[in-house]
Amino acid sequence: MAAPESDLATAPPRWRGPLLVVSRWVLALAGALVIFSALLLAKGANPVDAMLAMVSSTFTQQRSVEQIFIQMSPLVLGALAVAVPARAGLTNVGGEGQIIIGAVAACGTFLLLGESIGGPVLVLLMLVASALAGAAWAGLAAGLRLLAGVNEAISTLLLNFVALDVLLFLIYQPWRESPTGQPTTLELADSAKLPVLAGTSVHVGIVLAVVLVVVVHLVLNHTRWGFRVSVAGGNSEAARRSGMKVPILLCSALLIGGALAGLAGMIHFAGVEYKLRPGFGSQLGYTSFLACWLARHRPFPILLAAFTFAALSVGSDSLQLDSGVPAASINVLTALILLAVLGFTASRKKASA
Repeated sequence: MAAPESDLATAPPRWRGPLLVVSRWVLALAGALVIFSALLLAKGANPVDAMLAMVSSTFTQQRSVEQIFIQMSPLVLGALAVAVPARAGLTNVGGEGQIIIGAVAACGTFLLLGESIGGPVLVLLMLVASALAGAAWAGLAAGLRLLAGVNEAISTLLLNFVALDVLLFLIYQPWRESPTGQPTTLELADSAKLPVLAGTSVHVGIVLAVVLVVVVHLVLNHTRWGFRVSVAGGNSEAARRSGMKVPILLCSALLIGGALAGLAGMIHFAGVEYKLRPGFGSQLGYTSFLACWLARHRPFPILLAAFTFAALSVGSDSLQLDSGVPAASINVLTALILLAVLGFTASRKKASA
């Protein structure tokens, strides 16, 4: 049945909705930049000059652009590790620990098999080991959720500190390269390091990250499992009454998230660090968590969010060298951008309520 002419006359133009969305995004981000500019002024720097120098040094130099994609790779996988459980209504704050455990498993595989197996086979085994270890670490939280009713946000967060203790024990004791040297493991053999893309220093981890973004999107949106997980996350009681095995769905979502975070740890280990050390992967998991929230738990926007966080990280060096502002000040801009986007989302929901 066609809509009455009066309704058509009073209906807003179709372009007004998207324009309003874009306008609110622009205003929110502009507000974040204004506040950050005030901080730069307080530090004695010219905001315009500082930001132009940061943008120029970040995006006009090949080395800086390559660093963005290198740092972006584990962030994408770490953010996916949050997005998959989020579809099931779960909050995975344990990306930091799962990344560490994934790297530990990859390093252990190398130390165990490195002398007898080399090349692509060893890299593949490290990938498998890291995914299984990350899934197992997340499985601890899943077990606590299902058997003892412990909220996964608490258990995954606390397991981060346990994973760090495991790492420190290994690099200070059995896996330490030299009793008198720094507490690090033996450096990864060249044959086990991730290969780089031709003509760049960017390793193939970025390719794996993009492929997994596509895979996760397809699984969540175009498979029966993805549909069931969404139903369980939206209304678990309705899912139970319809015959779905909700505990298995929740557990599988958290396990897959842990596996993705474990892969992030392996990529960072075999593509950047090449050895375990006390500060390995510091804040990777927490930054990935923020990137996922910035993307609102959607796979493809995670690529843009991870790129943004990586670019801000690379740009922080320019901020310190060119403007004399501490590199840590970029964390303020990161927080302001995140708050602006979350505030935009909250206000939008409130307006539509």
